[in-house]
Amino acid sequence: MERLIIFGGTFDPVHCGHLRIARQASLSLNADVVFVPAKSPRWKEPSASKEDRLNMLRLALQEEGSPSFFISDCELKREGETTYSIDTVRYFQKKYPKYELFLLIGADEVNQFPKWHEAKEIVEIAKVIFANRPDIDIDKNILKEYKMVSLNFFESGNVSSSAIRSLQSVDLPSNVLSYIEEHNLYFMKRLHSYLSDHRLNHSLSVAHLAYSIAISNHIPSPERAYIAGALHDIGKELSKEESLRIMEEWFPEYKDYPAFSFHQFTGAYLAKKEFGIEDKSILDAIEYHCTGKAHMSPLAKIIFSSDKIDPTRGYDSSEMIKDCKKNYYVGFLRVIQENAKFLSSKGGTSSTELSKQCYEEYLSKEKEQ
Repeated sequence: MERLIIFGGTFDPVHCGHLRIARQASLSLNADVVFVPAKSPRWKEPSASKEDRLNMLRLALQEEGSPSFFISDCELKREGETTYSIDTVRYFQKKYPKYELFLLIGADEVNQFPKWHEAKEIVEIAKVIFANRPDIDIDKNILKEYKMVSLNFFESGNVSSSAIRSLQSVDLPSNVLSYIEEHNLYFMKRLHSYLSDHRLNHSLSVAHLAYSIAISNHIPSPERAYIAGALHDIGKELSKEESLRIMEEWFPEYKDYPAFSFHQFTGAYLAKKEFGIEDKSILDAIEYHCTGKAHMSPLAKIIFSSDKIDPTRGYDSSEMIKDCKKNYYVGFLRVIQENAKFLSSKGGTSSTELSKQCYEEYLSKEKEQ
């Protein structure tokens, strides 16, 4: 008997965690997987339109799908505002009468399943399966009563749609990320509130360059490079008064630095306060992307370099980009050297103590290469 896994959800947006779970379920059960985007769940209002959610799902399956994956828009077409899983299960029972049906749900939905509309009727038609999550304590009595089966899969990744929407994660197929950028969805609206079109284009270019450098160098959690790049300049267009207020309150040791450097500090402040970024490596990369400093982390070096060699800056940085993708550290040393030459040609020098410490440490190492 052929098998079909029904994978419903808001998919707002679909992310790589969804795809990993679906792939594991398909392999474990030797089954096809149908993704069923919901119209409007009772417990939450989707952030993106049903058209955008469906388009992103199609893109995700094009890039990282499987021949066993397909999409059904049956819930989106269903009349009425509320959709129930029992109706969806019955729909596929009727459409595929000779198939063994499974309903794939999230671990966070298991304990709430008894409250679902006609829950007992659902399990008479389809076996309920779920992917474990270490942070969720499953009620074993519910598993027994509804004969649920765990996939014993713990590698979906620490990602959620809400984290994507707030720029806490970008664990997405690349074409879905591009769609979010191009259609001004989720975190893009907040970035627009801080950045002009020109500045936002630069920030996204830095984000993509940093992300590609991180991937090329096998840096753990390369999505952090995208997040840091996207946020690195969010303090750039604050008023002088607001910048100075933040500096005096949160960075008093740097308040006498040249004003051009303030945005790296205010950017780190906004990334934490307004975007909820808690990852210290991301915050540090933002906080020192302009001046640099001694003892920079790999991520900080990548953001520093990406900002300086961003292709949208209007000069040929292609060789330095190649260097960074081949070896981010060697590339960073070259960027430091070229930046020092540029400052010297303009009659300038490292104008802050942070910059002096950065150049003293890394220019000497560049000479050793």
